[in-house]
Amino acid sequence: MHDDIPLTVGRATRVLRERIQPAVHARRVPLEVAFAELPGEPIPPGEGLALDYAPFEVGSVWGAAWGTTWFRVRGTVPPEWAGQRVEAVIDLGFDVDRTGFQCEGLVYLPDGTPVKSLNPRNQWVRIADAAAGGETVEFLVEAAANPVILEHHPFLPTQEGDILTSSPKRLYTTRHFDLAVFDAEVFELGLDVDVLLELQAELPESSPRRMRILQALDDALDLLDLQDISGTAAASRAALAPALASPAEASAHEISAVGHAHIDSAWLWPVRETIRKAARTTSSMTDLIGETDDFVYGMSSAQQYAWIKEHRPEVYAKVKAAVAEGRFLPLGGMWVESDTVMPTGEAMVRQFLYGQRFFEEEFGIRSKGVWLPDSFGYSPALPQLIRRAGFEWFFTQKISWNQVNRFPHHTFAWEGIDGSRIFSHFPSMDTYNSQLSGAEVAKASRQFRESRRANGSIAPVGWGDGGGGTTREMTGKAKRLADLEGSAKVRWEHPDAFFDRAKQQLPQPPVWVGELYLELHRATLTSQHKTKQGNRRTEHLLIEAELWAASAAFWTGAAYPYDELDALWQQVLLQQFHDILPGSSIAWVHREAVEQYERVAAEAEALIRRSLAALAGEGTETVVFNASPYDQRGLIPLGASVPRRDADAVTVEESGGGYILDNGRVRVTITAEGLITSAIDHRTGREAIPAGTEANLLQLHQDFPNMWDAWDVDRFYRNRVDDLRAVESLTLEQEPGAVTVVVTRAFSRSRLTQRITVRAGSPAVEFAQSTDWHETEKFLKVAFPLDIQAEHTAAETQFGYTKRVTHTNTSWEAAKFETSMHRFVHVEEPGFGVALTTDSTYGYDVTRDSTPEQGVTTTVRLSLLRAPRFPDPETDQGEQTHRYAFVIGAGIEDATAAGLAMNLPPREATGSPVAPVAQASGGILVSAVKLAADRSGDVIVRVYEPYGRRASGSLVFGRAVSAVSTVSLIEDDPLEEVSLVDDREVALSLTPFEVRTLRVSL
Repeated sequence: MHDDIPLTVGRATRVLRERIQPAVHARRVPLEVAFAELPGEPIPPGEGLALDYAPFEVGSVWGAAWGTTWFRVRGTVPPEWAGQRVEAVIDLGFDVDRTGFQCEGLVYLPDGTPVKSLNPRNQWVRIADAAAGGETVEFLVEAAANPVILEHHPFLPTQEGDILTSSPKRLYTTRHFDLAVFDAEVFELGLDVDVLLELQAELPESSPRRMRILQALDDALDLLDLQDISGTAAASRAALAPALASPAEASAHEISAVGHAHIDSAWLWPVRETIRKAARTTSSMTDLIGETDDFVYGMSSAQQYAWIKEHRPEVYAKVKAAVAEGRFLPLGGMWVESDTVMPTGEAMVRQFLYGQRFFEEEFGIRSKGVWLPDSFGYSPALPQLIRRAGFEWFFTQKISWNQVNRFPHHTFAWEGIDGSRIFSHFPSMDTYNSQLSGAEVAKASRQFRESRRANGSIAPVGWGDGGGGTTREMTGKAKRLADLEGSAKVRWEHPDAFFDRAKQQLPQPPVWVGELYLELHRATLTSQHKTKQGNRRTEHLLIEAELWAASAAFWTGAAYPYDELDALWQQVLLQQFHDILPGSSIAWVHREAVEQYERVAAEAEALIRRSLAALAGEGTETVVFNASPYDQRGLIPLGASVPRRDADAVTVEESGGGYILDNGRVRVTITAEGLITSAIDHRTGREAIPAGTEANLLQLHQDFPNMWDAWDVDRFYRNRVDDLRAVESLTLEQEPGAVTVVVTRAFSRSRLTQRITVRAGSPAVEFAQSTDWHETEKFLKVAFPLDIQAEHTAAETQFGYTKRVTHTNTSWEAAKFETSMHRFVHVEEPGFGVALTTDSTYGYDVTRDSTPEQGVTTTVRLSLLRAPRFPDPETDQGEQTHRYAFVIGAGIEDATAAGLAMNLPPREATGSPVAPVAQASGGILVSAVKLAADRSGDVIVRVYEPYGRRASGSLVFGRAVSAVSTVSLIEDDPLEEVSLVDDREVALSLTPFEVRTLRVSL
């Protein structure tokens, strides 16, 4: 036979797009429209319903950026439509390629009942399943004119990302507000043709199955009268029925589909718009649940449920009812889908604590798995935290975005730094926004890497990022793909059911050890510095506020500020969302984030002052409160003591226009250019800086990635660098126990002041840096070349550290050219090491060099500032501050202690010394002291082993306790009773990096 494949495919494609799909709503009458445009921020629905409305002509423009317009829509069902399904079909000016990224609407009945959303892929509203001819129709649409930030030509700088700078120009032109008959037979025909067209494209070129499908399509189209689609649709469908009835192979891949929208809690829209996006999407999803028998919709992020409960209680009532039916699935057990690389361990614990508490209190359930499809890499500490929070599985897909290396597994066990393993799955479809297209379904089957023993994968189905969710077209496709020859099988299913089955199929799954590093979006460790600085500061302030509040309750009976702490933690957890903390959102988001961090910091400081006043009492001594679990220069850990007055001094020697500073512990040479050419550790006599090199060298790179400006830094950025040597001034300041060299520099369009301090008795050189930053597409780093032959670095992560090799033997290692740290990165060879500690920096890079004279040396560079122009064209412009330290002769213990000291500085007060609530020994650290979230009055003490080795010690309490038990991270599910040595002490043994949560009854 002649090759007629392109002819059949082209024919079917055109008929589907130009004849069948338009005929779904062929019979239409226009509706009467009136509007009311709000002058400012959105208003509650009750107020919107009562606005004064003026006539609106369809075809007119509406909606300045970020504005809200209320449309009132009225009409009458024609008598001849009686008994038929009638829908309103509304086009607000939609672009179907920008679903979730442009204008949207939520439909309300005149009494305020929410109905469903309108968006580019969901332009219809059900009026009646069997209309009564002549009945009147009235509803309202709350329409949001969200500007398209990510245009068809992406990553162009725009001022539309903040209401303070956006244009007043109206963005959207309405196309139609119609009342129409929904022709179900034509709609089903469209899905039949679409599914078969997409299926045949994935089959072998000359396979019998493909040929039969193509012939069925030709036969069906021969029966279809293009001038009477409605009248001939049934006959055309009958011709396709045999092709759709042919069952799948017995060994076909099985896809567990779950409805999904992945609504980013902020990104190219502000938080206030996400609140409305969540209401719009969930209203549509509960409506779709009501129209189907088997569809299930999954949504994560307790925060989004809380928003709907507060702002759209009518929508929330529908959500609760659907959850009770098992059709609307709370997933993930976290407050938001957070970044997992940068938050502290305590913040990650709170993500689980507040998420699971909300789901249990509101729905009576707990999530069994952690659902994080889109975060930018995953900390190697997570497996333990997931397990200790009571979860059984982990889900993501983001690692499929890797630039270089293809991840080797889809279903596997992920092992963390402590050896804990969590059963994990990546969907082989490589998306969290599946449309159940033929290409996606075929890819899921073709790519699945564990197919020798297992045969299933997950498909999150729906329009996501900006919301929208699953459509009736997708549920229609799923119905046809349930058992179809040549295709994987599709069924709607709770992820729990998938994971239960996968565990049975893979009782010994393959294992991945260590971090899930995303070979992309590496610059999110640096972009939007004030957001990151606010996160680091408020995390530690809240940990400290809990400590002192719990101490005040423990020692004085003071009331514990549960409500205040909960509200502050929830705000910080929200801003750890994976497009806020990483710095990849519009200007509006980060402006508000910085404002919220300032508010949280002020309120946390007030709580701390209140607790310290209660603890210090009426004494007259100067005491110092130390929130660190380490003895800092004689200060008792986690309590208050009288400070030790050091008699040590720092000597100063002028040298070549610079200075040599010596405190008896280290000897540091600072040149006239403000660079460090020597750093000698007196205890070992070791020089930390290679001869002929300079530390504290600020370097400015050109930084213009191929795409994803705020997210990415590409390897070629290193090819162009300017060393910032020029100095405007260099001066010396001296005070008792400390000497500071002050360096000012001007470079490009920016200025920088650096205060370099050496303190008596300290092994650290401290840097306090203020930068008036006015660069464009530049990357600022500070380099520390080290005379250390290091095989690896040790970078702090949650409750421990992760080791990364310094070489690039493989493509996996070479891809890690920008990596993450928390409070420190440590570099050592046997017998000598150094650390860099920071108060707000998360990114660093390492290079390994070798010369015949010096052998192998290691250079560590901290990443300080960037200047991308998308999505925020003014990223980080203006005053920025950093604090970091160079700790000479440091072991891993010194690095850990110095990192905590920088982030939990001591506080002076007048009063009396205060003993700690609990104090650990034997290489065990206390991470948190707080009262239990259930408000029972029990004390929660979390401890961990930070150095990567086994530890045996004890936990001693400040007064007698009656019982101690090990509990989960969410503070319940007692795992075991801990035997008391006496009424104030328990013995503890921890494995490397183990985290343990103790519940203490007084």
